[in-house]
Order: sequence, then structure tokens, then C-alpha cells
Amino acid sequence: MKQSKTHTRIMALTALVAAASMALAGCGSAGASGDSGSSGGSGAFLAAGLFPSTGSMAYIGPSNVATLKLAVDDINAAGGVLGKDASSTTADTSDADHADQNTAAAQSVLSKNPSVVIGPPSSSVVKNSYKQVTAAGVPMISNGATSTAFSGLDSLFFRTIPPDTVQGAVLGQVIAQAGVKNLAITVFNDEYGTSLRDVVVKTVENAGVNVVYGEKDTFDPTETNFSSIATAVKASNPDAVLVIAFDQTVSLVKALKTAGVDTHKLYMTDGNTVDHSEDFDAGLLEGTVGTIPGAHPTDEFQARVKKIDPKVKDFTYAAETYDAVVLAALAAQKGGATDGKTVARNLPAVSGVDGGEKCDSYKACLALLKDGKDIQYKGQASIGPFNDAHDPSTASIGIYKFGADNKPVFDHAQEGSVPKA
Repeated sequence: MKQSKTHTRIMALTALVAAASMALAGCGSAGASGDSGSSGGSGAFLAAGLFPSTGSMAYIGPSNVATLKLAVDDINAAGGVLGKDASSTTADTSDADHADQNTAAAQSVLSKNPSVVIGPPSSSVVKNSYKQVTAAGVPMISNGATSTAFSGLDSLFFRTIPPDTVQGAVLGQVIAQAGVKNLAITVFNDEYGTSLRDVVVKTVENAGVNVVYGEKDTFDPTETNFSSIATAVKASNPDAVLVIAFDQTVSLVKALKTAGVDTHKLYMTDGNTVDHSEDFDAGLLEGTVGTIPGAHPTDEFQARVKKIDPKVKDFTYAAETYDAVVLAALAAQKGGATDGKTVARNLPAVSGVDGGEKCDSYKACLALLKDGKDIQYKGQASIGPFNDAHDPSTASIGIYKFGADNKPVFDHAQEGSVPKA
């Protein structure tokens, strides 16, 4: 993914936030060891999170931070990693428009010598920071970066979310199965947007759908006036419109409505399949369909996350965050050390590439490892073992429908295999 909602572009504030990130990042911990632990100095497992708590993706941050803490709590309740309590630390990456803060956040967590870095959930922020992390010998497990270009990105880069080859194919199938004959696509010129668009185009055209606008057209991510784009979309006479955007979605959809486009026949992706109840008049999006890669968290899991932070409202990539932490901890346990290279080397094995007995919690998997058995961790996201490109070999895509309140409601999930790089 992705970046969305309430986009702030005040550069003076950005500089202050970036400076604060350098000095103060690393706000959260779990377990007795707190936030001051260093895996290099103490031999204890330290999970670092790179999540957005400011900028256009800020709505994702709270659940990611809380889920990281929940995972560490569960690890410690089961006995920790190699007999020691694990700990966590986080830093605010903001969004891709704040590249300096992306790198400042990475440097902040790396200074604490983590065993693993979880996140960032944005493909563009990953692009700005992964070399910094992997060059330090630390594995990065993104919980939400879906760019198709990231399959096999680096020997130390993994993800618990499927690439957009899966979301794009599923979304294209949903559009074609709905009987759409002429599709318009509005998409911003971004790593995430164009790679997802290309997969959707290929899928729908193979199903006989005509792409009447947007196969080559894009708009700048900083665009604020969408009247001419909306007019062009209307003139293409589409049966439905796919909107691939982040916080630009609000202005774009309003422009489409003004131009006479039927906003009940829109399709959205994980960049904008969010609560729009305060963005539009009631009923404006009713009937719109959106997709979000990854598992839909169970009510029980959501309740556990909210115990960590009662203010959490959005659970995008919460399951993927949790599983990334648990997989890394199991990899350290299996490898007998908490350094990054040991964790990376053992991640494929604990994900189940060698087969092994399935287990659905850190506690259950830890017991099997201590008995000398191979394992396959099947956690909250229920992904398949990592493939050679370090993508999950199978994963789910959630299908959501917007109601009269302009909120997306989970409808069903569709599992798909992830193509090898």
C-alpha cells in the first residue's frame, strides 16, 4: 500500500516532526524489558516498527503500533525468545511526501540494534528506506507494501501481504463478474497506483472488458483540481469507474459526482477503501465495492488490539503486523540467536517452506520448536509459506461493500496464489 486521508503538506511542520522523530522515535514497548533494550547488547529480541502516525497514512498507525505491542505481549506470556523477554520500539515514518522523515525514522530504530524491522506499510516509503535497513543486516518485513516490483527486492526483504498481482487480479475479476463492459480508471502516478492499474487492466481486458479511460492516463499525486479529469471520464461513457488514489479520493469523487458520473458504481482499492462517512453526503458511495489485501481481523482479535489502544478504529494490516512479529520471533528461536541475519535466515523455515506441523500461535509453535519439530506458522493473516521471492505463497483479498453511511463493510474474502517473481 498506500497512503490516504487528511494530507498535510506544511514543510515547516514536516521538519519539526522529522527532528522530533530523530530524538524521540521509539515510543512503545511491551514486556518487562521496556523500550531501552538492544538486541545486540543484551541478546534480547527487539522488534522495531516503522509506521505512520502523521501524514496522509496516519489512520493506519494506531492499529499497527498496538498490534506490535500485542504480539510482543503474547510472545513474553509464552516465555519470550530464547528465555528472555522481547521488547518493541516504533518510529513515525509519515508518508512518502516526507522522504527525510522516512529515512530519519529508519535511522532512529536502527540505532537500537533491532532484530527485525516491521513495516513500513507503504510501498513508496519502503522504496525510500529499505536499503538503509537491509544494509545494516536487519530484515525488513513489510506489513502492507504491495508493489509488484518488490517481489525478490532484497535477500533481507520479506512481506506478510501479497503483491498487487493478487489484488489486481481479484479486483479485475470482481469488476468483470459484475457485468461491467466499459471501465474508466483514475489513477495517480505512483509506484503503488500504476503497478496495480496495470494488473487490473490486463485482467479485465482478458475478460472482455473495454478500458475506455485511464489505461495510460495518470494524475500527479499532488493534484487538487480534478474537474478536467472528471469531465474526461464522463465523456468516455463508462459503466463503472475504478478510483486508485489515496487522500485525493475525496476531491476526485466529488468532481466525478459534479460531472455526472454515477458514484454508486465505483470501485476502490486498499488506498481508499476506508470510512468515508465524514467525507461525503450520506448514500453517495452506497453500492461501491472495494478491495483490501490481507485477512479481515476477527472480532476477537480486534478486541484484543483495542485493549492495547482503545482509540484504534481502523485495522488495516493489523493481522499482517502481528504475524510479522511472531514469525520473526520464531525465526530467532529456531536459529538460536536474535541478530538480524539469523532471523532472516530462519524466516522461510518457520513460515513452513519445509512443511512441518501447523501451529496458530507463538506459544504452540514455540513448544514444537523446543521438541525439535519443523513448523508452519498459520496466524492471523493465514498466509502461505514464503516463496523464493519472499512473498507469501498464498494470501487473501478482502471484498468490501459501501453502505448508505459511506463505510465499507466486509463481504467476503477470496484467496489467491502469489505468482513467483
